[in-house]
Amino acid sequence: MITVKALKGRYVGEIGDVIVARVIEVQEKRWKVDTNSRLDSVLLLSSVNLPGGELRRRGVEDEKQMRKYLQEGDLISAEVQNVHSDGVLSLHTRSLKYGKLAQGILVKVFPSLIQRRKTHFHNLPCGASIILGNNGFIWISPILNSEGEGGGGGFTQNLDDVVTKEDRKTIARLRNCILALAHCKIMLYDTSILYAYEESLKYETPELLNPECMADVGFLTQHRLRSLEV
Repeated sequence: MITVKALKGRYVGEIGDVIVARVIEVQEKRWKVDTNSRLDSVLLLSSVNLPGGELRRRGVEDEKQMRKYLQEGDLISAEVQNVHSDGVLSLHTRSLKYGKLAQGILVKVFPSLIQRRKTHFHNLPCGASIILGNNGFIWISPILNSEGEGGGGGFTQNLDDVVTKEDRKTIARLRNCILALAHCKIMLYDTSILYAYEESLKYETPELLNPECMADVGFLTQHRLRSLEV
């Protein structure tokens, strides 16, 4: 038996998947979020960390402060907790590695191009951090000091950190490298992205949007990846 997975298609979630999503509506005791799947997903108020990691039943005051945690348009990282019979995904952010995202850029690719790995959070040697969402949403940001940021339950960012010009250049180059790999239908994971970044250094960042440059970076990256398999 041969199974064929469509390249182009909506995200079909599995329990334990790491995803990057956008909040589209604040509802009673839950947030509705876009996870690039057929139906909108749900993040329950009971499935998020409270400030300080406090463990208790959520009350009326917590419901009133929901917009303090997340509001429409916010980007989050989360994990798929459950898949309902109708295909709706229930998410959670109970680990402090999940929560609201800031100071970065979102890249969208086909979910089938994201390779499933043990971890989808990576600090790359080139000086940027990436979250490879199984749903095809990729978050690229500077490597920021995360010490002591647990007090907000994953929903407090330090926006005082200035993103330097060099960090912006690195993020922009990584974005274009990911688009080049996606253009060439190459699986996306930390090694392939890092190789593409290294192979792209002979080009200026805007040049990487040229189809010929995309193909060149993709070919060289594929060649290096195949040499690892030998």
